[in-house]
Amino acid sequence: QLQLVESGGGLVQPGESLRLSCAASGFTGNYWIGWFRQAPGKEREGVGYISAAGGWTIYADSVEGRFTIFRDNVQNIVYLQMDSLKPEDTGRYYCAGVRRALHSENWFRTYEYDTWGQGTLVTVSS
Repeated sequence: QLQLVESGGGLVQPGESLRLSCAASGFTGNYWIGWFRQAPGKEREGVGYISAAGGWTIYADSVEGRFTIFRDNVQNIVYLQMDSLKPEDTGRYYCAGVRRALHSENWFRTYEYDTWGQGTLVTVSS
């Protein structure tokens, strides 16, 4: 069974960068990964998504051009590179896995995913 563990969160100032990692284990085969975040008092929202081979990514409008998702399928790690961070990026970030391809119309729906990590907290504040 696919297991996911996030790491790399922390406190940064506006404009700085942070790279989150999502380490996968316990599963052989293809898996697709979505990144989500949840701010206090708000619903969990999709940040971006990457295909199993890493050749296709899609992002929420709020992070387009600032965040990049990529993966190392040898190390089984999926990364979320976050640049030009803003206070509104604050929240707990989760990676989620699914064993089938999602598309532009459904990658952001939490119920599409089979497995979730425990999350890592990102705080952007001066």
